[in-house]
Amino acid sequence: MLLTPEDIERTLVANGTLPSEVFLRMKERADSESTDIGSLLLKEGIASEEQLYRAWSEVINVPFVDLVRETIDKDVLFLVPEDLAKQETVVAFRKEGDGVSIAMADPLDLQTIESLKKTLGLSMQVYLAPPDSIRDTLAQYRRGLQVEFNEIIEQTLSAAQANEEDLAKMAQDLPFIKIVDTIVDNAIVEGASDIHIEPMEQKVVVRFRIDGILQDMIVLPKPIYPGVVARIKILTSLKIDEHRLPQDGRFKIEREGYRVSFRVSIMPVFDGEKIVMRLLNEGSQILTLEQLGFQHSVLEIVKRNVAKPHGMILVTGPTGSGKTTTLYSVMNVLNQPGVNIATVEDPIEYRMPRINQSQVRAKIGFTFASGLRSLVRQDPDIIMVGEIRDAETAETAIHSALTGHLLLSTLHTNSAAGSMPRLIDMGIKPFLIASTANMVIAQRLVRRICTDCMERIEPEQAMLNAIEKEVDVPHILSILERERIIEKGKTLKDLPFSRGTGCKSCGDSGYKGRIGIYEVLEMDEDMKDLVTREATSEEIQEAALKKGMITMIEDGFIKIVTGVTTLEEILRVTNA
Repeated sequence: MLLTPEDIERTLVANGTLPSEVFLRMKERADSESTDIGSLLLKEGIASEEQLYRAWSEVINVPFVDLVRETIDKDVLFLVPEDLAKQETVVAFRKEGDGVSIAMADPLDLQTIESLKKTLGLSMQVYLAPPDSIRDTLAQYRRGLQVEFNEIIEQTLSAAQANEEDLAKMAQDLPFIKIVDTIVDNAIVEGASDIHIEPMEQKVVVRFRIDGILQDMIVLPKPIYPGVVARIKILTSLKIDEHRLPQDGRFKIEREGYRVSFRVSIMPVFDGEKIVMRLLNEGSQILTLEQLGFQHSVLEIVKRNVAKPHGMILVTGPTGSGKTTTLYSVMNVLNQPGVNIATVEDPIEYRMPRINQSQVRAKIGFTFASGLRSLVRQDPDIIMVGEIRDAETAETAIHSALTGHLLLSTLHTNSAAGSMPRLIDMGIKPFLIASTANMVIAQRLVRRICTDCMERIEPEQAMLNAIEKEVDVPHILSILERERIIEKGKTLKDLPFSRGTGCKSCGDSGYKGRIGIYEVLEMDEDMKDLVTREATSEEIQEAALKKGMITMIEDGFIKIVTGVTTLEEILRVTNA
């Protein structure tokens, strides 16, 4: 797909999707960078893939199809063989009489169209659909995880009985290879962040964590479990015959279209060994600061502090709150030819070009602290430390920030204000913290409402009561006015609320994808003075609120009003 500025202007600008002033600014930037304006709009999060493909459909006069809204019969789907569909990024989605409708990512590929006509022997109507939409639909070739397993369970049980005493041979048998491959392939297709394989007394439960929530996926018979464990240990180069001690390892899977690393943890439990695998998609696109979900006024604060040449930027929150993703987005902004960026991480979640990334290896003494000391001798301009978890790392980080480096790191605290007392508790002198800290971002992740089944709702009185209990309503209304989200004079009952009703796109959950809610504490002179005087987190929080800081729950409420998430989600993550 190649859209010219003229194409963009007569489609997205003409229909009001893209403001003309934004178009002119991005056109000028695309010209100066000698890049495609469509790719630039997508990279910056200004236009979605769907919007760009809808524009292209107008340009080439090929109808656009939203595959999410299509109910596709299996008989129709399987008209195009799976291998051909995946190779050419095409899908059959509708059949009427002797005609079939085909969605293609490139409807100008005449060679593929002729090949499909010969394969199908039917008249064809070609539609345009985004590649990601087609790939999601191709997942329907899978007939369901439990169905797939039911077809190989019997032969797996036979293999388990035949090799009961030989785990190494069991792990190499095709049925066990197919079981593990099917689990991990489906986890990737479902967008899971973790796989949990949990042995019980008479069965084994496999669960996926999708959008932060664990969901039961399949049940396996207990007799085949030793072979599954052995297969995963083979993949991760762990000891097959060790069942009493925890073990950790890694492996990587590369398929056409994706490359995923798996961080594996095996823990002895009462009924066997529990396995948890963290999925790290190496092909994931790093989000821009705009795509992370910062409010407009907060984004200005973030950009102002990211542009500072030295000091310290901290991102805080519990495990799984997206801290590392935020740091990668910041590094992506800073990643310019004129600077040297070095990191020490555990694990390296994304590979970034032109950034020198080091992996912690505690077993050989390469820790965050020792790695940071070595990085300082590598002539860095910007340093990212995956986590400040002890006094030694904190002290080295502070001194790095003092000596002219911009240091980025994460910290485990519940709020932005709590990060300063936490560093003091680690033994760092308050005046050193005040001299180096530029900004602290606290965050959580909430699930987004599925855009395919979103509906507007009228809030019940119980919901309004819950809101009034959690936030200062006049204050939040003033923030909404300040952020230009609502007009002056609106009341709580006037605000729009939405929910997802559940559809096939979101697995009937009403949610699809996640976004951050944030509070950003900028360390101005007043804040630095409070830190120097060893103020409590409550005192720092109170002072920040007086200066207009938007708290996480307030940011969450803004996202409720703008149709991004729900009250239940905000309360789930902020009250946890």
